Amino acid sequence: MQETKLIKIDPITRLEGHGKIHILLNKNGNVDEAYFQVVELRGFEKFCQGRPIEEMPNITTRICGVCPWAHHLASAKATDAVYKVDPPEAAKKVRELGYCAFFVHDHSTHFYALGGPDFIVGPGAPSQDRNIAGVLKKVGTEIGGNVLKALRYAHEIEEMVGGRAVHPVFAIPGGISKPLSENECEKIQERAKFLLDFSKFTVNTFEKTVLQTKHADLIMDDTYRLRTYYMGTVDDKGKMNLYDGQLRVIDPDGQKFAQFEASDYLKHISEHVEPWTYLKFPYLKKVGWKGLVDGKTSGIYRVGPLARFNVVDGLSTPLAQAAYEKMFRTLKKPAHETLAYHWARVIETLYASERLLELVQDPDVRSSNVRTIPTATPEEGVGAVEAPRGTLIHHYRTDPEGIVQAVNLIVATTHNHGGICTSIKKAAQGLIKKGKVSDEILNMVEMAFRAYDPCLACATHTLPGHMPLEICIYNPQKKLIKRMSRL
Repeated sequence: MQETKLIKIDPITRLEGHGKIHILLNKNGNVDEAYFQVVELRGFEKFCQGRPIEEMPNITTRICGVCPWAHHLASAKATDAVYKVDPPEAAKKVRELGYCAFFVHDHSTHFYALGGPDFIVGPGAPSQDRNIAGVLKKVGTEIGGNVLKALRYAHEIEEMVGGRAVHPVFAIPGGISKPLSENECEKIQERAKFLLDFSKFTVNTFEKTVLQTKHADLIMDDTYRLRTYYMGTVDDKGKMNLYDGQLRVIDPDGQKFAQFEASDYLKHISEHVEPWTYLKFPYLKKVGWKGLVDGKTSGIYRVGPLARFNVVDGLSTPLAQAAYEKMFRTLKKPAHETLAYHWARVIETLYASERLLELVQDPDVRSSNVRTIPTATPEEGVGAVEAPRGTLIHHYRTDPEGIVQAVNLIVATTHNHGGICTSIKKAAQGLIKKGKVSDEILNMVEMAFRAYDPCLACATHTLPGHMPLEICIYNPQKKLIKRMSRL
């Protein structure tokens, strides 16, 4: 019997969390199947039960140290909804202000430390150079100093607004815990101006190191192209908004498929489960689950920077809008080129820095009216924001005393799970031929998931009551011949 050859990428690199890729080659040495497996488990949906609802914004930041702001604000908006309370305009704007600083911080980190090395240093560079050190060696120490300065400035803004930079504590039911002082606003404005200059530099760096080099062909390569539905948040003018708005879904042809309030997400989204991963597979109910395939008949949809650009009518800040228009003069909208997530991400960095400067100059953020005291009996609520990686939904239900009874979290990486798995398989099939593999080829397979900037700790919450460890052995005909498990 001809044995199936297994190629393992374990652990996968330059992401948050732990995962692995198993690639199965057929007798001709070509890719038969590729599995992206998430092997860690977080139990937040379970152990948040029994907690007072007002604790949720501070508990859920601990889901992840990379994207705590996204969880903090989605949770705060869910607790607002649980109490049926609308925060004052000042509180909403201060929340968004801090969130914009976080976006600059997060996106810059991904470009320069995680995704960027594949382009700035090159996908075929030695593995020891495909990191932040390799990037700084390539671009120079002066530029490296500005990267670190930008991250520090964004961090300082997050700390002034959020009380703590990494695990913010300022958002509470009905608003925020304290107003910004005039002195804090002046410091934020000074740092925001630097971040805007830095974000313009980052967009220019992407153009020079990617779009004006052979790497532009890699972005356009069909190996990384996936035709899916897309979802993102739009404001009342159809423009992108990272903090608030309605969820819009478009089909692979760019036609509007649905638009709804986040509180209605269960009418549009279901989740599929596979036994070989701790991540679920969300899909569009009206299309249905058709497996890990793309196209209009597949219910798989994607979220995140590229998805947001595909669904919105434009951006509300002038420099980012110009960059957005330039992008879609090169790519056809909707863009299905997965590696273009990097392009959209650096433009979003520019948008977030522009919006940050707008907000800190808005008189509303200096108001002392920053909280509406909740008075309603708590029951159920949904909160959503656009996390750097895509749409993030928090859904809570409490008893009349405000004790959490049920929690459902759908994070961006979970929304993208079907797209990530399908992207990896397509990339592996396009890159691995006749059993020939190399470090460069395997890194290019990893680039298929790295474009999504996945956060695996964020994405695994459901606790089934036990943690089964299972090994399944298949013959070349894909027939299960042995199963071993440890409960």
